[in-house]
Amino acid sequence: MSERFDKIARDLFERNLDRFDQPRVPTFDRQPVHVVYGGADRFNAETPGKFGRLALASIESYAPTFAEFADAMWLKGADTLPRYTDPIRELEFKLADDPDDARERFPEAHFAWSVYRRVIQKLESDPVEDFRIDFEDGYGFRTDAEEDAHAKSAAEELSRVTEANLAFRGFRIKSFQKETYARAVRTLGIFLTEYVKRGTLTNFVVTLPKIARAEEVGTLAALLDAIESENSIASGSIGIEIMIETPEAVNNAGSLVAAGRDRVRSAHFGAFDYTASLGVAADHQHLQHDACRFARQMMQNSLAPLGVRISDSVTTDMPVPIHRGGSLSSKQNSENIKAVRGAWRKHFNNVTLALVNGFYQGWDLHPAQLPARYAALFAFFLENADAQAARLRQFVGKATKAMLTGNLFDDAASAQGLLNFFIRAASCGAMPLADITQKTDLSQEELRSASFARIMENRRS
Repeated sequence: MSERFDKIARDLFERNLDRFDQPRVPTFDRQPVHVVYGGADRFNAETPGKFGRLALASIESYAPTFAEFADAMWLKGADTLPRYTDPIRELEFKLADDPDDARERFPEAHFAWSVYRRVIQKLESDPVEDFRIDFEDGYGFRTDAEEDAHAKSAAEELSRVTEANLAFRGFRIKSFQKETYARAVRTLGIFLTEYVKRGTLTNFVVTLPKIARAEEVGTLAALLDAIESENSIASGSIGIEIMIETPEAVNNAGSLVAAGRDRVRSAHFGAFDYTASLGVAADHQHLQHDACRFARQMMQNSLAPLGVRISDSVTTDMPVPIHRGGSLSSKQNSENIKAVRGAWRKHFNNVTLALVNGFYQGWDLHPAQLPARYAALFAFFLENADAQAARLRQFVGKATKAMLTGNLFDDAASAQGLLNFFIRAASCGAMPLADITQKTDLSQEELRSASFARIMENRRS
């Protein structure tokens, strides 16, 4: 090639450098694995910790051992575990006494025990990652005096919760539809005026539901501009979270983000409002309906390139007992166990399918849903970590050999997919970074680059 051609090629690359970057891949930025929605009238500073205690109590009542827990969630290999108390305790002693040896001798038991222990530790230390104080569906319609009082008290209570106890937070106002616009704006002003006096705005969002037009998001952004200006807050500090629950929002998600002017941090799918708007009968409204699958794929196509976090919707079957009271018959106790475990399994399956399809966050509405949420999360990553690490090491070896011999390595997309698995495992806290580096033989710097192509380019350099 001529020198003139080379110069033209270099000039074109430099002028379009930002457009020649690698395709977007996941980052190590933390994403909450769930969001808990709860009515504003019931929220106080103790709510996150209370959720953890109630979740632990549900495990103690309905799956008190690791083997029962594995059976409740239908973890892989659960059918091979003992069913009676003494053999379970004996096996648990072996697992705790020498985990490495037990992993080789009892792989199914070690897997179930590891998931169970991580769920317990999570519920004890950090049960709720994201909370959305709700003034919409989870709150209903109240008098203006009631909602004013709850907006003020909920803001005060949220400001008392430390970042260590609740890393992500925010509140959901009513929609900007004509009938509720004035009430939504009033709650927005009262809550933020009270909250910004003492609360942190790190990882803080205002959630806007039932959006049909981009102008609604633009209006919220303008109102937040005014609130930040009046309170001497840096512009853009308050984030926006959009609800994708109308056909218009599904079709125009990218426009909604653009209207938010860099404020939109995340988008949450509302499966039941969405399917209702399509005329789907109530008995057939669920997360695995074809309409929901289509909407989630549309969200990914529109929002993944924009770096907006996406969240799946909610499992509406609550893991609660049918019978209440202290003196229940054995039949009633059995029915309670069956009801709770059935709801756990449904939630576990929904969370697992969401993870398979690239949705790493979803909704929870009840404390007893948390065990299934975290069981699905930890099982998803722990079950596949060793095999994925072996494949990734193999790909790195092949790519390195091709690089040294001057040949082409043509399976970078598969290698990037394997790398994505460990990036997600780290960003959601399912696996410590030190464990990932040990399994994959990649350095922390290489993992943080989040790009297989960049890793190989740096090694070549």
